[in-house]
Formats: sequence, C-alpha cells, structure tokens
Amino acid sequence: MTLDLIRPVRALLSVSDKSGLVDLGRALAARGVELLSTGGTAKALADAGLEVIEVADYTGSPEMLDGRVKTLHPKVHGGLLGRRDLAGHRSQMEAHRIPPIDVLVVNLYPFESTVAAGKPFADCIENIDIGGPAMIRSAAKNHDAVVVLTDPTQYAALTAELDGNDGATTLAFRRLLAGQAYARTASYDAAIAAWMAGERGEAFPERLVLAGKRVEVLRYGENPHQEAAFYATAERRPGIATARQVQGKELSYNNLNDTDAAFELVAEFQRPAIVIVKHANPCGVAVADTLAEAYAKALAADPVSAFGGIIAANRPLDGRTAEAIAKLFAEVVIAPEADAAALAALKGKTQLRLLLAGGLPDPAAPGLLVKSLAGGLLVQGRDTGRTGAGEVRVVTKRAPTAKEMADLLFAFTVCKHVKSNAIVLAKDGVTVGVGAGQMSRVDSSRLAGAKAAEMAAAAGEAKSRAIGSVVASDAFFPFADGLIACAESGATAVIQPGGSKRDEEVIAAADERNLAMVFTGKRHFRH
Repeated sequence: MTLDLIRPVRALLSVSDKSGLVDLGRALAARGVELLSTGGTAKALADAGLEVIEVADYTGSPEMLDGRVKTLHPKVHGGLLGRRDLAGHRSQMEAHRIPPIDVLVVNLYPFESTVAAGKPFADCIENIDIGGPAMIRSAAKNHDAVVVLTDPTQYAALTAELDGNDGATTLAFRRLLAGQAYARTASYDAAIAAWMAGERGEAFPERLVLAGKRVEVLRYGENPHQEAAFYATAERRPGIATARQVQGKELSYNNLNDTDAAFELVAEFQRPAIVIVKHANPCGVAVADTLAEAYAKALAADPVSAFGGIIAANRPLDGRTAEAIAKLFAEVVIAPEADAAALAALKGKTQLRLLLAGGLPDPAAPGLLVKSLAGGLLVQGRDTGRTGAGEVRVVTKRAPTAKEMADLLFAFTVCKHVKSNAIVLAKDGVTVGVGAGQMSRVDSSRLAGAKAAEMAAAAGEAKSRAIGSVVASDAFFPFADGLIACAESGATAVIQPGGSKRDEEVIAAADERNLAMVFTGKRHFRH
C-alpha cells in the first residue's frame, strides 16, 4: 500500500552546483532530517555549521578511483530503492543494516557546460557523471517513498511542501519530482550521446536523441486551438533562445517563429542591415551605410506588409533607428544589443517586444534542423551555403556589371530565406519585390514584379521599382516563362542555380532580352 504523506528522516546531498545548498541543508536539519553527503558538498555543509555524515563513513567504504566510486554502494542504493510497504524489503534492509534514505539531492557533473566551453576530450569524459544519474534513477523509481531533487530551483518547492504538510511530503509532489528527474537524466544522456557522435564526425547517428529545456508555455500555437511551448536546446547559437526580452508582451508561437527567420537572415550581411519579416517571409530587406538608412529603405520596400511585422537588425540598435521604428506598429524588434537612446525611444511602445540576443548567429556554423512527420523526424543540416562573385558562372553573352553583381549576390542571399518557390527582385541593396511560396515559379515571378509596381505606385513613383532591378531564383527556371516575366517587369540581370533540362532555352531567352545571367550551381529550397 502506498503512503501519501511521508515525513523524511534522512537525506543524501551530493551536488556539483552548490547554489542554495546551505539554505536547503538548514531547512532539512531544522526539521530533524539527518544529512549524509560527499566531498565538497559535505565540506560546504560542515563549514556552514551543519552536522553532516560523510557517505564514506556511512557506508564503511572509502571513495576510490579518484572519486569515481563513492556512492555506488548497496547501503546507498538499498536505502533509496527499498520499499517501505513490503515486509520482505524491510527485513532485508534491517538484516544488512541499510537505513532508508527519504530525500536525495543531486545535480550532475557539469558535462554540458564543459563541452560548451570547448574543453579537451579528457576533461569532457571526466565530467560524465555516473553515480549521480544512478542515484537519481533509483530515487525516482522509488518515488512512492523518496523525494528526488535535481536542480537548485526545486529547493524552495520542497521547503514549501514540508511547511504545508507538517514536515511531510505528498505522493503527488514526489511523483512530479520523479518525472522531472527522469527528464533530467534523459537530457544529460542525450547531451553525451550528441557530443560523442560529433567527436566521431557522425552527423546522423543510428539513434538520434533530442533534448530541450522548457523556456515557457505559450498562450497557444499557430492558432488559438493549438497548445504550444518553447524549448531551448544545448546549441549555443545567438538568437531567440539567448535573447533577453527588455520590454513588451509575452511572445507568441508565431512571434518566435518569425523572429528566428528574421534574425537568421539579417546575420547574413556584413554591412548594416535591416530585415522586416511577415509570416516567416521577408517583405523588406536592405543594406546601407547606417542602420537608420537601412531601416528606412527596408520599410519603404513594402510598408503595407511591414505593418505588424518583425524587425531584425545586425548591429546594436541606436537611438535614431529606434525613433523611426517607434513610428510603426511592429510586433517584435530583435538586435544584438541596444544603446540607452534606443531603449528610451522604444520605452513608450509598451506592446512592442524588444529582444536583445547578445550576438549574431554565424551563417556558416553547422547545425541540425528537425521537422516532425507522422511517426518520425526529418533531420538535415542547416543551409550554410553562401555564394561569392568568384563562384558564379556567366552563361549569357552579356556579363553583369559590378553594380548588378553586387545586387545579384544580395538578392540571392535574401532568396535563401524566402519560402520556395522564391523569386526576389532587388536594386541598390534593397528588395523591391518578393514572390514567395507559390506553386509555380512563373507565378512567383509575376508576384514579385506586381509587388514592385504596386509599391512604386503607392509611393507616387512614376515607374515600377522593378525597372533596372536584378532577379534571384532559389532554384532553376524549368521554363523560360518565369525569366521572361521578370524581364517584362524590368529586371536586367538574373542569378539562379541552373541545372534544368531547358537551360539552353532559358539562356536564349535571356540573350534575346540582353539580360546578364549567372549560374551558381547551388539551390536554396526552403519549405
């Protein structure tokens, strides 16, 4: 029979992170709980004036092998695993002089942070905890009687639980902590498995183990009837997971998704850049000599779509740029940092979420992208492909001018972050028309041209912004019709991967219209 309320008599504490340790030890001791401990944990408790029994003295077995063996002992695991409700277990514990252990407090060797710090292989191996996970699993299995704590953030909850139940814990509380304990050991093992696969250069191991720590439960998912939460992984990549929210409302699922898309794109550029994203697609992108100038150009590219959008900067946000942003209704602004003037300028926009990521993601850094399917996962490497002027091949009679080439490379970079089928028209380092996510490439081409004409008309300009622009396509033109549509809009040069059966037909259509066209040999589908 399972007991609900159990008053702890004995606790074992063995922690790497000693935050809050002394306060917890005092709280347990004040309730008459006997304290067992090891090494540095025992010293910290003793130095605080608490009476503590060393585990080596408790078990009668000294620590061995440089501390690798200290808690792997029947008196420890028997005390954790012995069932209080079974007479056979009780008699065996008495026969072998194994007192029950009612509380286990363990946080593990800092393996994850050791790897993140780039420590040598041997240091990482030494920071793989063995005894800690074994004790955690034992205590969690026997949670009918044992409380297991694996993180300093849980200590206050234990104290409150004891206060609220006359020094006892409830089964519901112990069961909650047991589940959290197994999640912790699972994530710990996942980190070790991922590191070892990386050490052997295996991008896709036979068993892929993913782990994340919940950052927050979101109001809802893409739609109000869907539940959602945000989890952070062990990847140390500046962005949403590292960002500090300075102000604004709670972030939604769509906010997080769109902000990630914007920040990943803006990090691609060396010059000051602004990216404005709506529904995961860029609607305005610009590079310039200053961030303020880039923002003005990006906003002008499509001010209608920018309303309620996400704004990303690749430089610390300054006061002048922030003052301009404050005039627009935007959902989120993300930047590496922000100066005092920028913070002051946006302070009055209480609904605006301002995120400071502390850095920029490296577009060339490898990583895994994971997408769930029914009953499985699709896993691929991050698209780190980048194209320089020396990597393209001119395929038309006319080669691009230096100015066209600069715009072609800019447009192709943006195109990499647009949902396929993707067509991007750009001029002078600014997007002037984006065709995204259409089922046929010719439709994306027509849409990009139409947007360029529409935005020009709305701004009172005499001619379409597509005139004199360049065009980037994320994949080859399967027919000449898409290229012709861009040419009819006013584009003068084209960048595309090439590789179609009809490349010669497309090249001929470009030559007929005096277009310059280059092939990259590199596709950038984004689904």
